[in-house]
Amino acid sequence: MKTKFGRRKFLAASALALAAPALLSRRAFAADAPIKVGFVTSQTGPLAFFGEPDSFILGRFQAAMKAGASGRPIEIIVKDSQSNPSRASELASQLALKDEVQLLITAGGPDTVIPVADQAEIKGVPMIGAACPWQPFVFGRNSTPDKGFDWNYLFAFGLEDAIAAYMGLWATIQTNRKVGLLFANDADGNAWGDAKFGFPPALTKAGYTVVDTGRYTPLAEDFTAQITKMKSEGVDIVAATMIPPEFFAFWSQAKQQGFHPKVATIGKSLLLPTTLDAIGPAGNGLSTEVAWHPSYSSKSVTTGDSSQVVADEWQKATGKQWTQPVGLKHALVDIAVDVLKRASDPTNPSSVVEAIKSTKADTLLGTVDWNTSPIKNVAKVPIVGGQWRQKDGKFDLVVCANPTTATIPVADKLKPLA
Repeated sequence: MKTKFGRRKFLAASALALAAPALLSRRAFAADAPIKVGFVTSQTGPLAFFGEPDSFILGRFQAAMKAGASGRPIEIIVKDSQSNPSRASELASQLALKDEVQLLITAGGPDTVIPVADQAEIKGVPMIGAACPWQPFVFGRNSTPDKGFDWNYLFAFGLEDAIAAYMGLWATIQTNRKVGLLFANDADGNAWGDAKFGFPPALTKAGYTVVDTGRYTPLAEDFTAQITKMKSEGVDIVAATMIPPEFFAFWSQAKQQGFHPKVATIGKSLLLPTTLDAIGPAGNGLSTEVAWHPSYSSKSVTTGDSSQVVADEWQKATGKQWTQPVGLKHALVDIAVDVLKRASDPTNPSSVVEAIKSTKADTLLGTVDWNTSPIKNVAKVPIVGGQWRQKDGKFDLVVCANPTTATIPVADKLKPLA
């Protein structure tokens, strides 16, 4: 016996089939269900200093997350990468597939940001990253400034900005213009030392003599070969990006082996006053990039916080001196909340991406604006140069160079190392 399946029944069945995903979507996102944000951060391991402010920062946004977006609270699921790129990738995948987050956020250098970004692109989840130079984020992933990505967005400085800040510091010191480079064989070090877009070509073009010591093994404990090369070449300036254990080893060995450069500008490890406290008087006069400082004038779009207020509240809550990751993480959460609040449907990935693209919001780092950037998926924020000065046993970071157009006050000129 044949069963008739007429046009009307066909249309009815088709309508049910087409409606099924929408019905499932509504069930997945009940009216009171939270909007989930996956936060991959390094809270343990050698990059743990990037994750130290996380709990404090999330507390600053508690009211905003409770108010949420589109009538739903915002829930941030925090995962510790343990400073391991492979684990960062695994956690991002879990957050996308198991936790079904609507947005991924991350910060803390290429070894954390890039694995998360790769997974976000594969899984089709919007992602916002910070505190990672844009070159490894773009070039290191086989993209170009005009190509970009579908789901990944970054707000950060570029290596050209770090180089400008470094040279801005060095310009006030009389040196022989010989610069010794010290970079690890990792994503960050390879970007900083890249022969096309890193420090070597930019410094050479600016008239410096580059003494590249090669790429050392991450977590190296012996820097005798690098120190010997810089001494033999008569280096006056050291430029590096290192994690604290590496820098401790290098700087103590440099002193022991009689290497006394006039300037040492060290990225990453000198973000923290605790690094200087551990070194003691030998740290006086060391310089670094400054991605955030209490003197920054812009305020948070979400909380209205100023940089000085956040720095003061951090010190009050923890008893510790402010660190640059405090401002970096505040800006990351600030933008994430702002994007979700502006998204027409924060549970829809395309809607979230459109909200990211249309962002023009003030943070503690400055204005984040993806619309005006010549680099697709990248919004640039300023970076300046600073020097650590010890007074009465305490180290303070003093802004000594501002090559940007941002209204960040310069307090003094760089002084040579003693």
